[in-house]
Amino acid sequence: LFLYFQLLNAFDYFSPWSGQPQLYKLDVSWPKIPEYFTGQTFCVAVDSLHGLVYVAQRGENIPKVLVFSEEGYFLYSWNNTLEMPHGIFVLNTATDSSVWITDVGTGKYGHTVKQYSPSGKLMQILGTPGNAGSSLNPLQFDQPAEIFVEETGEMYVVDGDGGMNNRLLKLSTDYKEIWLRGPNGTGIGQFRIPHSVTVDSFGRVWVADRDNKRIQVFDKVTGEWLGSWSSCFVEDGPYSVRFTANDKYLIVAQLNINRLSILAAPPVGSIGNCVVVNTIQLADETKPHLLDVDLKSGAIYVAEIGAQQVQKYVPL
Repeated sequence: LFLYFQLLNAFDYFSPWSGQPQLYKLDVSWPKIPEYFTGQTFCVAVDSLHGLVYVAQRGENIPKVLVFSEEGYFLYSWNNTLEMPHGIFVLNTATDSSVWITDVGTGKYGHTVKQYSPSGKLMQILGTPGNAGSSLNPLQFDQPAEIFVEETGEMYVVDGDGGMNNRLLKLSTDYKEIWLRGPNGTGIGQFRIPHSVTVDSFGRVWVADRDNKRIQVFDKVTGEWLGSWSSCFVEDGPYSVRFTANDKYLIVAQLNINRLSILAAPPVGSIGNCVVVNTIQLADETKPHLLDVDLKSGAIYVAEIGAQQVQKYVPL
């Protein structure tokens, strides 16, 4: 019996196909009741401070945002002023919390970035609702894919999920342009569907440049291009980028090959070349779209539009 458990443990820790030690394990008990997912689950955001997990989904006559506890219990939902959520981000400051959601809908609420209270009260709208555009004054978006907000209130928006814009925009606390990178193209600092954005603690902005099959890195203060990674994405472009705590790893979702790649995050200085430390192979047709990492527990939450669910992976 002891040998049996040893073998089971070995199977958990080593992927039998690749021989690589596994860093994460699926938490099969999350969520407690999967039936709350009633649409296409496009994005997920973790509020590590309060132990909450926000999931945004698409579909007709369904709640667009579901809120769970980190243990997997459904808490509440909301459904107003959101058409087609694409990306979601939770911001905690010293005084309050808010939930930022990008809306790529084409109706009267679309082409916007919206800020909500944790209970779903609409607090403000960036962009011109219902009107796609490229203007910076007034601010316009066309299918903004994702957003990252710093505690200072400065924010980074990757704008477009297939619209007219292919740009990374840094905005001040009063939502004015600080710097801009783009436009559409394959050159340095150009994008083809910038799909996800995150910032590390060394002051670098990481962008999943999806259709160019690369990650590009910029200095967060100046917007200067620092490097790019493409050798890890020959099979499929990166859809989502998130760091683990202490910036040890960069977790990347690759939708078309149903895979999470765990890359070694470079220390301060050179971006260097990308190194895949580990992979998590998901089932066929799960289609991992965007993910988030709980910086307290280390758990990875993955929004899967094929499987219409969010799955939780816990570090071993």
